[in-house]
Amino acid sequence: MQGHGGCMRAPTDGHARARLRCAALLVCALAWLPAAVAAQVKPAGEGAAPQGEAQVGKALRDADFGVTTRHAGLQRHVEMYQWTRAGSGYALEWRGARVDSSGFVPGHENPREMPLREREWRAPVSVDGLPVPEDVVAALGKWQPFRPGFSALPGNMSATFQPEGDGLGSAENPLAPRVGDLRVTWRALVLPPLADRLVLRDGKWTLRTPAVEPVAAHVAAGGKTSQRDEARDRSRWPFVVAPIFIVLLVVTVVVRRRRSQA
Repeated sequence: MQGHGGCMRAPTDGHARARLRCAALLVCALAWLPAAVAAQVKPAGEGAAPQGEAQVGKALRDADFGVTTRHAGLQRHVEMYQWTRAGSGYALEWRGARVDSSGFVPGHENPREMPLREREWRAPVSVDGLPVPEDVVAALGKWQPFRPGFSALPGNMSATFQPEGDGLGSAENPLAPRVGDLRVTWRALVLPPLADRLVLRDGKWTLRTPAVEPVAAHVAAGGKTSQRDEARDRSRWPFVVAPIFIVLLVVTVVVRRRRSQA
């Protein structure tokens, strides 16, 4: 009876070990499959498109006037009321640079310098944790006027300037400015959505061009993809087919073992 019992236990233990090995292979294959499918479907690395939105590194601030923005750039634009030549005579105009009046007839002198200069600030921009080069930001961004709130206007500036239009002015009477009066306005560099405008090249975001359009664009245009896209797809397919093959093999082995045991 002991010998008979030992003979009965051996195949039972062997079958149990075989089933455990099959189950382990099946678990490994199923764990590998989602990652392989994700690698096939989700673009990564060279030629990838942005997945997130643009992130501006810091708020920009014109400390002289307490003006801030969360956009990628900030500009201060300064104009001065000055004498200019107008045909055979002279006229008063707002100009963004000093007009040299050294050759003007007496009574048409302009200040010798602009008392306030123009300024520009830029913030670092990144997408998906990678920096966007400044030339790319400049190419995609659009300078747009905006009217700041002047609640943080320093005391020395509030004594000279008052709100005028979308900015500040130094004229006591904005309807009757005098030579040397100033007007100050601001613009912000606003970025559009970047998902369809950037592509990853050599670890940097670059402007998307027709030569690197997405696969969908190639298909819509003529039903063809680039040789690089085709080569990339061919290199990925084994990572999807292999786990499926392993799963089918494990299932086949398990079924055959059960049939032989029956």
